[in-house]
Amino acid sequence: MIEFSAAQVATLCNGRLSTGTDPDIRIDVAKIVTDSRESVPGSLYVAKAGEHADGHDFIPAAFAGGAVLVLAERSLTTGRRVDHVQGPYPAVIVEDAILAMGALAAEVVRVIRSHSPLTVIGITGSAGKTTTKDLLAGILGPLGPTVAPVGSYNGEVGVPLTVFGADEATRYLIIEMGATKIGHISYLSGLVKPDIGVVLCVGSAHAGEFGSIENIAEAKGELVQALPANGTAILNFDDSRVRAMAARTAAPITYFSSADAQGTGTANTVQARNVRTTDGQPEFELTFPGETLAHPVHSRLLGLHHVTNLLAAATAAYAAGADPAQIAASLNTQGAVSRYRMERTERADGVTVINDAYNANPESMRAALRTLAELGAGGTRRTWAVLGEMRELGETSILEHDAVGRVAVRLNISRLVVVGTPARAMHVGAVMEGSWGDESVFVLDTEAAFELLERELAPGDVVLLKSSRDAGLRLLGDRITLPSKGLPQNIHIDNPGERTQQP
Repeated sequence: MIEFSAAQVATLCNGRLSTGTDPDIRIDVAKIVTDSRESVPGSLYVAKAGEHADGHDFIPAAFAGGAVLVLAERSLTTGRRVDHVQGPYPAVIVEDAILAMGALAAEVVRVIRSHSPLTVIGITGSAGKTTTKDLLAGILGPLGPTVAPVGSYNGEVGVPLTVFGADEATRYLIIEMGATKIGHISYLSGLVKPDIGVVLCVGSAHAGEFGSIENIAEAKGELVQALPANGTAILNFDDSRVRAMAARTAAPITYFSSADAQGTGTANTVQARNVRTTDGQPEFELTFPGETLAHPVHSRLLGLHHVTNLLAAATAAYAAGADPAQIAASLNTQGAVSRYRMERTERADGVTVINDAYNANPESMRAALRTLAELGAGGTRRTWAVLGEMRELGETSILEHDAVGRVAVRLNISRLVVVGTPARAMHVGAVMEGSWGDESVFVLDTEAAFELLERELAPGDVVLLKSSRDAGLRLLGDRITLPSKGLPQNIHIDNPGERTQQP
């Protein structure tokens, strides 16, 4: 257990104690929360300003739940200046609560490194980060105490929250790193100082915020640029933009590659050979540098695109010292962990629901549609693609949505249901590509989509739901997994629940 006093928190965060606050209040960092509903006796509540609410409004609720100290800002979103927190609440006052969280996280990492041989592994990329960190945690967990993010905690709030779950006994700390602008990953890397950095891919996700795919590559490469000379950079050889990041790191490089796609030209590569799928699940022979033995992998994940994530996790585990045979054995037993990532549900009436609606970009849309087409290969099962908006694509948004609709037609998806006005170009693209009759339909919202699916889904159908998170299709997926019309309640959902955040 790592503890700080209120006085230490103030010093580390460059803040000050509010009048009357006992400097000797002790805080267990595992009890630092940003959601007042998660307060327990002894908590430190971080009152940060959120997109929809100001955390300062929830200070009374946090203390009612057991909080003993609050980290609060001098400047509230209303512009008011305060020298104290309203009410009898012990507080540390800081300029920026999120930066203060980062300062505390950096100190936690420093404390752990002073007590144990901690290995910090950072993972970034335009897609696949959450699945890769789940796989890596599954491999490393049996080898030593391992801490990994909950769900998709990967930003300026999520990374500190992940760190706060570690203690002096932690052997492996896995950090997922996202970014919405250049400099974010450099900041996160500065907090945790990764020993191993993994870059999965560079795609068009967040292109609207970054301005170009080249800027996305610049941002993702900040992870390997931050590595020490005695660290390890893990790079996807099959992505030319990621491969080019080799010039940006002082660390030795280990690549991963699907050897069927192209040879790597380097011996220091973890490879997948003879890649194939069975019922949508990837299979391949896994080889490691300097080894002639191939380890068979028969993954329980759904979708050929997961080969990249499986290889990345295997390579990072190998760099962290895991045995190749143990790595392959672990990959063979692991299914999806975090919700809404190719989450497969078999309904009692024979309908298969694939809920992949946590995030979406053109590359992941195409990958999910290819998997759906494979599951319906030969016309043995009717396939449904229920698709919503891909957000943050910038000025290319209409063209990218149009292109996805055309891909659905080319893959012979039986039915395309486009949900919401921002995604309507998918329906237009499908019609222009040659969709006819009711093969492609446009509906205004998820309620209309639900009513359509309730009427028309039939035993044997396979339905994919995919969109960006805030388009809401993940929740539509939850609704249609529930049997209706008197069907028995014996469905099976592969993945456990996911914790959510509130300011």
